[in-house]
Amino acid sequence: MLIPLLKTYLAPYKRAIAGLIALQFVATGAALYLPSLNADIIDNGVVRGDTGYILSTGAWMLVVSLVQIVCSVSAVLLGAKSAMGAGRDLRKAILHRVGTFSAREVGRFGAPSLITRNTNDVQQVQLLIVMGFTIVVMAPIMCIGGVVMALREDLGLSWILLIAVPGLALSMGLIVARMVPGFRAMQVRIDAVNRVLREQITGIRVVRAFVRERFEIDRFAVANDSLTSAALHVGRLMALMFPVVMVISNVTSVAVIWFGGHAINEGTMEIGALSALLSYIMLILMSVMMASFIAMMVPRASVCADRISEVLATESSVVLPTEPKPFATSPGIVELRDAEFSYPGAEFPVLSGVNFRAEPGKVTAVIGGTGSGKSTLVNLIPRLIDVTAGKVIVGGTDIRDLDLDALRAEIGLIPQKPFLFSGTIASNLRYGKSDATDEELWDALEIAQGADFVRKMPDGLETAVSQGGTTVSGGQRQRLAIARALVRRPSIYLFDDSFSALDLTTDRRLRAALAPVMKDACMIVVAQRVSTIVDADQILVLDDGKPVGLGKHEDLIATCPTYAEIVDSQHAVAVA
Repeated sequence: MLIPLLKTYLAPYKRAIAGLIALQFVATGAALYLPSLNADIIDNGVVRGDTGYILSTGAWMLVVSLVQIVCSVSAVLLGAKSAMGAGRDLRKAILHRVGTFSAREVGRFGAPSLITRNTNDVQQVQLLIVMGFTIVVMAPIMCIGGVVMALREDLGLSWILLIAVPGLALSMGLIVARMVPGFRAMQVRIDAVNRVLREQITGIRVVRAFVRERFEIDRFAVANDSLTSAALHVGRLMALMFPVVMVISNVTSVAVIWFGGHAINEGTMEIGALSALLSYIMLILMSVMMASFIAMMVPRASVCADRISEVLATESSVVLPTEPKPFATSPGIVELRDAEFSYPGAEFPVLSGVNFRAEPGKVTAVIGGTGSGKSTLVNLIPRLIDVTAGKVIVGGTDIRDLDLDALRAEIGLIPQKPFLFSGTIASNLRYGKSDATDEELWDALEIAQGADFVRKMPDGLETAVSQGGTTVSGGQRQRLAIARALVRRPSIYLFDDSFSALDLTTDRRLRAALAPVMKDACMIVVAQRVSTIVDADQILVLDDGKPVGLGKHEDLIATCPTYAEIVDSQHAVAVA
């Protein structure tokens, strides 16, 4: 997949690459011309004692050297710009693709792997491009040109090249072939290290609370040692390359000097020609070595390209409609008809047979035991995942026929784990409505019962918030997430267990403040506490992914054993 990937993302830089090739051609030609000039100085200047010839030819060598330097620097500059641009475009493409993924695709790859693919993997491909532009273009020109120039100096010693060049190429090829599996293993183990480290940083409080520091240190050590082992294996092979190159180069030099010395003694070869021949042979072997160096990078870059292409080739299970339809009725009407969701290869669906209708001005609550599919149901409505059977209808239209942006613009989601972005309280509240005024922000905070604690902060709305919102408590984070959704004033509010960190008094005040706002909006609430949903217009009870009750609180106590059991258990806990 490396070649197709490079063709695609280097296509916009064709002109720069063409200029680079031309500059490299001139620079390499100049490098090949210099030994010939040096041979002329020795044979026609030094040997004959012609100082004028030495000065004139030396001046010409300086001009040729200057041309080589200018062309080489310009070529490297063009190559670096093209490589950096391709890397930027590749990272952008990966981010865009991941942005289209549903929760199913994200779960398939995993966040640590996606981060590695968009950073380390792209960096390896980018490094190959930079080195390729610097070396790959130059190496074949120098190798072929060096052979021609060496034969031009002395045809009788060409047999040394016939042995040295294939011998070096074969040695490098064997080493590189053994490095491919090592590079593949390294990328997989980098994913593992990232995953363990991410878990430990995210769950640091749990680790400390359960005194599991030593266990986590050992777990990281296993992943780290595994990566180190793979890297050492590749490193040993890499370290072997340079001694092999040096041995072959030095043996070749000795052979050229030995046989060339005899030729000079016999009068069949000039001293300058021997000097030039040595230079050309070194240039030839150097080009082979540089090509081998690139060949050493290709396996790892190829593995990285495969991983990048895997992400880019993955289509989201949430397929956008080719001709989106408008809302047929009010976008605040949500209906599920025999909705089902199951993961690929799963024996049983996570959710099945769900039917209910939620309307503006009414509260629909969803309750059930852990793992009953409550959050999955909420994720179906904004198409974070798609139903595998049945329908989800919003505003009288199947959501699979709606424009995704138009659908989500009508939804305010408060997730089970509220996430705040690094920035300020104001920037987080404006996340769904960038032009919201401070008055609108304070109004949303008043409803969400968060205005008091924000006013007490030193900078108010401009108080800094760290990534994830770790600088505020869990209850404050939930209220800020609720306020963020309220600022948007959507037609549908999805509360995914968004009151769990609130005390009963704050919970009650918040629900009372929400009532006027919800007169024209649909409100779907997932909750664990019965007290949060006791006044809901309808309550959907889920058990093991299946609906077992739908109705008001009083009716469900009498008709739904699962709901009655939940009420009794929470009442018993409250009494205790």
